[in-house]
Amino acid sequence: MIGDELAFYLADLRSSQERDAAIASASASVAREGTDACIECSGPIPAERRSAAPFARRCVDCQTFHEEVKYHR
Repeated sequence: MIGDELAFYLADLRSSQERDAAIASASASVAREGTDACIECSGPIPAERRSAAPFARRCVDCQTFHEEVKYHR
């Protein structure tokens, strides 16, 4: 009985670790590569912004709004 519970626990732990690693890898990829379309308004992120901040996921206007809401409630 205890052996079965331990095996189940270890399998569940491994599954969680693999899922977390996959999520971290995908997040790191997005953070490194960024995107050329804003995740908020779907508008283009200008090349200048992508060069300055390759990890950018929002256009300047949406990022400004996001930071104002987040930090200046």
